[in-house]
Amino acid sequence: MSDDTIRLVTIGRILRRRWRLLAVLTVVGALVGYGASLLFPPRYTTSASVLLPGAWEERELLTQAEIATSSVVVDRAAAALGWPGVDGSELRDRVSAAAADGNIVRISGTADTPERAQRLSDQVAHQFVTFAARIVGDDTDPEAATQLDALRKMVVQTNRRITELADAAGPGRTVESVQTRTELTKLRTALQGAINKLDQADPAADQATLVVMGPAALPTGEAPPTRMQLILGGALLFFLLSVIGHLTAARMSRRLRGEAEIAAALGSASLGTVDVPGEGGAHRPREGGPRARIRRLLGVDVRWDVPAPLTSGDDAGRRIRYRRVCARLRDRLPAPRRLLVVVPDGDGIAHRAAGQLVAEAEDDPLLRVVEVSVAQPLVPDRDDECGALVVVSAGSWTAAQLTGVAEACADAKHEVVGIVLAGQVRTRSTRSAGRPREAATPALADGDDATGDAR
Repeated sequence: MSDDTIRLVTIGRILRRRWRLLAVLTVVGALVGYGASLLFPPRYTTSASVLLPGAWEERELLTQAEIATSSVVVDRAAAALGWPGVDGSELRDRVSAAAADGNIVRISGTADTPERAQRLSDQVAHQFVTFAARIVGDDTDPEAATQLDALRKMVVQTNRRITELADAAGPGRTVESVQTRTELTKLRTALQGAINKLDQADPAADQATLVVMGPAALPTGEAPPTRMQLILGGALLFFLLSVIGHLTAARMSRRLRGEAEIAAALGSASLGTVDVPGEGGAHRPREGGPRARIRRLLGVDVRWDVPAPLTSGDDAGRRIRYRRVCARLRDRLPAPRRLLVVVPDGDGIAHRAAGQLVAEAEDDPLLRVVEVSVAQPLVPDRDDECGALVVVSAGSWTAAQLTGVAEACADAKHEVVGIVLAGQVRTRSTRSAGRPREAATPALADGDDATGDAR
């Protein structure tokens, strides 16, 4: 698995074999999301729009949006609202502003109730308009304003003087008087046009009047993330983390699957591969206690990263494999042919394969089955056996664990004469005629006294 590409079939295998654990973790994630929604009360958001008349550049609109959320505006809004325990620094996190199309600054306020959110947005918009108007008024040069007023007064006086000159020129009976009155009228018109252009060029007259485009709408729904979004988000997060955790564990797994790798770890040659008919709980650990019951309830006592068993032939075909392994054993063993069959503790598939070997071997060779803990391997001392046969299943043990079993055999002066690899298969619905099932798979006693002879 560590070198395989993650495929959809792998995801499907996780969902099929770990659905109980995934369901429990998804519910836990939903509960965590619900708990987070209790820590973060519901929020409501609404917006108030402020229109900026005149010609504004984009950077100027962005500046106005920054002014709308400045500390001066927000502090004034907090003082005007007068909410107990809420100051400007807290409101600053609840207020935002953005420049929209059409010279509009949209001011958004967030509060714990719809009414408070509406009041907050309206008050910040009002304080922004007031502060912006004051900024424009303060930015006007006093000396320039005085000179402009003096210029207007001078223009008024000039218009009066022009009127007097026009009256003195006569009613326009002569050509000279008509020309004089015409020139004076053109002068008056030019002066008035210059004053109008000067007023239009004044930025204070063009951009000072900001308009609040009505009160903010009363929000009808919670602002994201809502309670339901937190619950669904927590459930989805825990589900994805569970699947990713399974994939990561499988990629980092060091369990050996290849026949050559297992033989190299045990330091002996492989005598063949045998098939074990699949049974419910065949590869489940035989543990007791509350912890084991919880593992069985969640389905984590069954390996998920083991491929689905292939369909096997009939009983006769499977027994041929066992007989061939026994024949190879007889070729490798001297007389008398007594052998110790070492099975890792907790390997149910290997344990059943060892029992079948004992049944097929009968008394030649004479086999004695022992289970060895891979955590602290200990093999019985050599009695009259001439070696040890190790039976393991693929994908169950690491190289270090199998090496420990081989070293335990060496410490007990048992030479590992061969390895038998056991694999689980699915049986067909119909069985071929032959040896009864009881004779094919005899019950074995656990421990050092489990033998295949008739003693």
